[in-house]
Amino acid sequence: APDNRAVSAIPTETDSWVQIGSDRIESAEVIEELGTTNYLNRVFVEKDPGEGLEPRVVELHLAYYTGQIDTVPHVPERCFIGGGMQRAAESTEIPLELDRSRWLPDPNAPEGTEPVFTARTSTKWSDSRGRRVRLPEGIENAAIRVSGYDIPRVGRIFAGYFFVANGGTVASADGVRLLAFDLSEDYAFYLKVQINATESPRMQTREDLVEASADLLDELLPDIMLCVPDWVEVAEGRYPTAENDES
Repeated sequence: APDNRAVSAIPTETDSWVQIGSDRIESAEVIEELGTTNYLNRVFVEKDPGEGLEPRVVELHLAYYTGQIDTVPHVPERCFIGGGMQRAAESTEIPLELDRSRWLPDPNAPEGTEPVFTARTSTKWSDSRGRRVRLPEGIENAAIRVSGYDIPRVGRIFAGYFFVANGGTVASADGVRLLAFDLSEDYAFYLKVQINATESPRMQTREDLVEASADLLDELLPDIMLCVPDWVEVAEGRYPTAENDES
């Protein structure tokens, strides 16, 4: 991303959510397995759940990769089961249904492409102070792959994820390899966006997790997109420049 902006730079608070605790730092062994040092594990709690309702709590996990054509994405179906969890619900792709009311079509998107939308970062919580940012192509049709797992002596956890890759989105590990690693392209990147939540009174189903994920991403997605290259700029040959091209 421009200026090597790391995913940990996203805001710790939004209009509706606020971080609790500190970002979880992984061990050297886990980082080696994850395959990147540009990652984030951050827990958010809902600020105002409504009268008589328990606030929802979710963990946001981001992991950014570039230039690794043989990388196998780390997804819950592999990592959670490998860590001793038991599959409780099969993986299913569910539409993300983000709020589009604050999106605007990008008038500078290349002709012949799918519509590209922009959205503003928060003027109050983001360090970019209301900057308008391009969203991934096809984000209006984005889906999230959700599954459930049982942890001995802990309970059930729901996990949902999708990838932002080379300017688009996809909700499977196989799909991200096809989208990001095109040998005709000079550059490649992908960002895993994963949201986890343990079972609670307001987190009983996979659909509950998807709803919470959409609510959080409605406010954080523009800032997340500042942590990846703007693919319109890449496709048009304006980024990276000679000064920041590390290839």
